[in-house]
Formats: sequence, C-alpha cells, structure tokens
Amino acid sequence: MKRKCRIWLPKQLASDDDLTHSLLFGWFVSHSSACLDVVVAFISDENSISSDGSKLQDVLLGTNKKMPSTLREKATFTLLGRYDLCLNANGNSSKSKKDNCSKAGAFGSLCRCSSLSCGCHRVDGLLEDFKKDSVSSHWIHMVHDSSSERRVMEFDSSSRLHHIHWNGEIVSQCDVHVIVYETPEFGSHHFSLRFWNSSPQMIAPLKKPKWVDDLHKRQPLNDMETVILSLNCSSAAKTAYKKISMQLDTSSRNFSISCLISSLTWWLLAIILGSLSSLYHSLIQFFYVLSSSPIFPWVHIASRKVLKNTWINFRVRSCQILYWPIFLQENDMTSISCVEHAEKAALQRHSTWSAMAVDLVLGNLIGLSLLFNTESICWWIFNFAKEFTNDILRSGCVWLMGVPAGFKLNTELAGVLGMVSLNVIQIWSTLWVLMASLIIYLIRVVAIMGITFGATVSAAFVIDAITFATFHITALHWAITLVYSHQIQALAALWRLFRGRKLNPLRQRLDSYGYTVKQHVVGSLLFTPLLLLLPTTSVFYIFFTITSTAINSICMLIEFAISVIHATPYAEILIWLVRRKRFPSGVWFEIERNGFEVRSSTVSKSVLDEHTIPEKKSSLMVSNLRSNFLSMGQILLPHYTTIYSGISASSLTSSARGVLSGKRMPSKLGLDLPPPRPWMHIPLREYWTLCHSSIISSAENKEASS
Repeated sequence: MKRKCRIWLPKQLASDDDLTHSLLFGWFVSHSSACLDVVVAFISDENSISSDGSKLQDVLLGTNKKMPSTLREKATFTLLGRYDLCLNANGNSSKSKKDNCSKAGAFGSLCRCSSLSCGCHRVDGLLEDFKKDSVSSHWIHMVHDSSSERRVMEFDSSSRLHHIHWNGEIVSQCDVHVIVYETPEFGSHHFSLRFWNSSPQMIAPLKKPKWVDDLHKRQPLNDMETVILSLNCSSAAKTAYKKISMQLDTSSRNFSISCLISSLTWWLLAIILGSLSSLYHSLIQFFYVLSSSPIFPWVHIASRKVLKNTWINFRVRSCQILYWPIFLQENDMTSISCVEHAEKAALQRHSTWSAMAVDLVLGNLIGLSLLFNTESICWWIFNFAKEFTNDILRSGCVWLMGVPAGFKLNTELAGVLGMVSLNVIQIWSTLWVLMASLIIYLIRVVAIMGITFGATVSAAFVIDAITFATFHITALHWAITLVYSHQIQALAALWRLFRGRKLNPLRQRLDSYGYTVKQHVVGSLLFTPLLLLLPTTSVFYIFFTITSTAINSICMLIEFAISVIHATPYAEILIWLVRRKRFPSGVWFEIERNGFEVRSSTVSKSVLDEHTIPEKKSSLMVSNLRSNFLSMGQILLPHYTTIYSGISASSLTSSARGVLSGKRMPSKLGLDLPPPRPWMHIPLREYWTLCHSSIISSAENKEASS
C-alpha cells in the first residue's frame, strides 16, 4: 500500500529564503500506518535554543499544557525537525552543504526510528539528546535548494522527496502533499470544517445494521478535524512557546511608555464603566427590593399581572447588566488557545455588549423624541382615542343593531347585544376621561424607561399600556366569543343527533347511536331557533374579532420588534462587514503544482546502508489552503430560527380554525427571549470591584495574546 504524507507549512516558511538552520515545531498527526500529517506551527532559529536539553523539554511541556484538551489527546506539541536552506550551485554554498542537500533531497528524511543510524542527517548536541529522550518517534528534516529567481515553495524538477524511514523500513514510494496555509490569528481569520453556528445532531435509529457498526469501528484515513484544530492553535503555540522561553531565560520585564499609557487608559476605562454599572446595579436592586416588599402585596400582584411584558423584559435587561463582568472574564485560558474557540467566545461576549448598546441607543432616541414632543403626542393620542371610540366602536354597534349590509337580523337579540356593548364602551370612555390627565406622565415614564433601560423595556411597557387601554374591547370580545362558541357547539351536537351519530372523545371519532323520538323532538325545537339566531351572533362576533385582532396585531408587531432587537447579532454583522475572513465555512485546496518526482536508480551507500532503490515515481502536490466564508443570510438565519421556532404553519392553521369555531386568537406570538438568569445579590462595593477587575483582566489577556 502506497504511503501518504501531508506537510502543512505556514506561509512564512514558504516565502522566506533566509531561514537557514532553523527548527520546526508543531504536531505529528498519525491517522494510520499509511497516512501521516505533519503540521508545522512555526520555526525558530537554532542558535536561539539553549544548550540545556531539559530546559527545552520543559518549554515544550509547558506549551503543550496551554493547548486544548481535545488536541492533547490526539497529538502532542513537539519538535518536528530541522529546516536547512541550500543555495544554488552558483558558488555561494559550501561543499558540506552540497553533500547534505544531495543526501537529503527536497524533503530530506522523515524518520520514525528512535536513532538516526541510517546516516541521512545527524543532529548533534542538544537535538540528538532530545531525539533520544523524546516521546515522539517521528523526525523530519527539510532541505530545499532555492535560487534568486524562485521562491521556496515554487518547486521544480530538482525538488524531490529522497526517501522516508517509516517504522524501520525504507519507503521509496510516498505521495507527498505540501499544503501552504496562512497562520490563523485571533481577530484576523481561522479555518473551520463546518458552518459557524452548526451543531452536530445525534439522531440514532432504533436499530443499526451490522455494517454501520463495523464502519464506525474503522479508523479514518484522514482526521481533518485534528489537523484544522492544530492549525487554529498554531499562533497560540508560538506565543506560549516564546512566553515560556522568556520566563525561563529572565524574570525581568521591560516596560515601555506605550505599555504605561495603555495601562492607564484601561485603568480609567475600568473606573468609569465600573462606576456606571454600579449606579445601574443600585437602581436595579432598589426596584427589585421595592417590588418584592410585603407592605403592599396586592400592588405587587396587580403590577405583575398588568405589566407582565414589562417585568419580563426588565428582568432580561437587568440580568444582562448584572452579569456582564462575569461574561467578560476569561477563567479557562486553555479553552481559547484555539482561534476558532476564541472567536466564538469573543462573539458570545460581544453579543451581550452589542445588544445592550443598540438597545440603549434606540431607547435614548425614542425617549428624547418623546420628551421633546410630549404635548403633540398627547394631543394625537386623545384624537385617536376619540375617533376610535366614536367612529368605530359606537358607530359599528349602532350599525349592527340595524340592517348591516342588507342582512335581516333578529331585532331583539341585536338590540340586547348592541346595548350591552354601548354601555360598556360608555363606562370605559368615562374612566378614560378621568385618567386623561395621567397620559402626559405616562409618556414621560415611557421616555425615561427607554433612556435608562433601553427600547425593549419601553416597548414592552407600551404593549402593556395598549392592553390595559383596550380592556373593554377584550372583555366584549370574550363575552361574544363565549356566546358564539357555545352556539356553534350546540348546533354541531344537534346536527349529529339528526344523523344518528355521537362524538366519542376518547377515540376522537363519531360512533353510531340510537336516539329516541323525544330526543329528536327536543333537538328539533332547539335546533331551529339556534340556527336562526346564528347570523346575529356571528355578525357581532366578526366585528369584535376584527377589532380585537387589529389591536393584537399592533401588540404582536411591537413584540416582533423586541425579539428582533434581542436576536440580531450586531457584533457579528459589524465584524462581517469589516473582516469577512472571521466567518469561515469549510476549506478547499488551490493546487499550484501536481506532478511526479523522479528518483535516482542508485543512492549513496551511507544513506541506504548498501541498499539500492529502483527507479520509481512518487507524486508531489503543492497547494494552498483556502476557506469559504458565510454570507449575511447564513449568519442571521440561525439566530432568527431559534427565536421564531414557535411559529409554524400548523400553529397558524390551528389559529384560523379556532377563529371559525369560536376560539379566541392568541394575543402573543410566543417568541423566545434571552433566558433570565438567577437574580444576583451582591454588595455595591464588591460589584464595583468585580467590574473593575474583569476589565483589567480582559486587558491583560489581550496584551498577553498579542
């Protein structure tokens, strides 16, 4: 079976011609006995490494501990090998280098044996000692002959794979795939094999076939997830390696003026945000204690019932304000060593900040507009309420009491329903006039709530205010719905009586049943008046259903706007507009060269230990690693799908059928809001310290990562 080897090289190594006598650091990802991935994270000058072998092992061990646990279980960060750059034969290279290049070839030796007894390329001193003590049994030595006209990764016919030592045997045929990648960095780009917001769904069948179990037991040839994870951790590995090396070399730290200015800036920002958040914290705790006070329990219960939407949105906003310093802290640094995980964690933190910022900006715009136009808004509300009451409700009831649209209704029933409706409307209009002086204060309350807590809380308060102001319409609609639904149910039962059928509620079906003559006579006497009075009841039911549906539609529209404000990922949209590379969706390879590498019929005696390799061909492919990127719709769709998951075609169909049968339509869409967290009771001073320390720690983590 032909062996396969993929070498993942960073773009820096593929574009720099001055990297002589360098060391390669990264991971060996072994999938099977015939497939191996060599992921080069970074390179380091051989002269920068101390002569102490134990010190190098401590640095590698400390760097490996900084990596995610999922990567440590499958691959270990280690010293991969050595990289030498040989000049062309124009007279600049020494004889020893030429001999070295002629022995090693384009990608000299990649050995799995514990000692380099084959004579391919011996490392001396530190590297030889480390190779003997290393846990890994792999080693790679890369040598490339470059010229001034060609870059390192522009392969020609002289760039070839000489041979590989694999499990103690010399492999002459090996397919080599060299993949050049751009090192992922936080805030720049990274690689991903799946959609940004996708999550694997584990849906197992009841019984799996035997061949499926056998297929799952097989070891995959290509573990791309581990490779992509190591690529995303390459930048963090380089940073951790340098940081640990500097800590072992010296304990002092050089401070510059820029670092001092940055520290002072973050310190002032922490004080300002901590003080502002503490003010919000004290205000929120005051409202919470006041609402939970047992002095006026009936006030608390009434406010919870009347201002239900306001309390829910106020709780969501309060939890976001109280918990933001906890969201900002990064306790587990190993979980963000991977750029992909760090990007997702950062966006999750930024989503709370961006939602609060946009909500407060919209709330201030709306609140200031209401404060500057309070009188005109009051005048518009008075006129609208007057026209709605006189031109729609009263005129509609009077019209229904006569001959609406030429339909001849029952005069007595229409008069009773109309007079009851007019009396309820008149009573509520009288109460509305008495409460008219409070409208201006109500508008100011909405404005202050929007400025203080955001547009969502003020919009929820508007929904509750509309619901309370139209309570008389809701009551009339409930009463007429009760009459209409009972009338429909009675007519349906009497119709089944005439057909000789009876409803079986347990089996949800109609069964045959033998009724007596008396039952048929009573049924006929009841069926006729109910059927003749149905048009009168239906007209009033349709009128109040349309009116109530229009009011509920306005409330649902405001509720929809609140859900959109909560669900929209503002941080992701802004980052996508600035840097789209931070939202990858799958990888692909841009092939630069695909050909064969011709081997010599004979090789050096010292290399192959008096063995000869017949003339054969090994494939050599060079490609660049590229990424696909998510579109704006793919970013927004998962967020909106989660929020509006309760709305479906079946729910709309059931609501339409319920209207025809006399059931009340729902007054809410049932949209999902961010889940409120447990209420946090913490002293004001401790909360200020928590806010201050979270900002300072985030600044230190940012400085350390850079």
